[in-house]
Amino acid sequence: MPSIREQIRLGEQHLAAVDPVMAQVIVEHGPCTLGHKRRDPFHTLCSSIISQQLSSRAADTIQARVMAGIGALQHIQPALLARATHEQLRGYGLSTAKAKWLKHLGDAAEAGQLDFKAMRKLDDESAIELLDALPGIGRWTAEMFLMFALLRLDLFAMDDVGLRRGVNMLYNQGKPVADARTLKIVKKWAPYRSIASWYLWRVADPVNEIWV
Repeated sequence: MPSIREQIRLGEQHLAAVDPVMAQVIVEHGPCTLGHKRRDPFHTLCSSIISQQLSSRAADTIQARVMAGIGALQHIQPALLARATHEQLRGYGLSTAKAKWLKHLGDAAEAGQLDFKAMRKLDDESAIELLDALPGIGRWTAEMFLMFALLRLDLFAMDDVGLRRGVNMLYNQGKPVADARTLKIVKKWAPYRSIASWYLWRVADPVNEIWV
């Protein structure tokens, strides 16, 4: 089986072949770097919860406090969260809801109810449904998790503002593109819609780093 980088190169070739607009974007922005940064799955989910409705700076500050408080060196680990109390997590700056959600994640992972090895064997939609059922994890977060932590290559998040902005800019001079037309545009990118998404984010906001 090709490596993830080989698959991404194949994806770039596919996108360029089926969509002249995307072909030009690939030339302008260069090779896709999706997967170049390895992400710990549990830590990534925790980060996504911590960062909800916060600026990047505020989220980074609170996450650093949480990690220092529970004794996490590089990654937040289930056992460390499971040992922390709700009150301790609140004391690090988390809201009541976020402290509850993180505790649930830690307890679920420690008990084997949240098994990332098993999750890797699920198809995209089944994995999204499993994650969406967890407190504090919605469909968008689940889709981002599959793209960036599990490196699933054929996802497009219809509710992502940046992706929709990228489609608007490339295919309608910045004006909103209807859902039906967006789905039609996106369909031809399969089975490499995550790679196309990476390029759309670059078009929509070339300065900021993608996601978490």
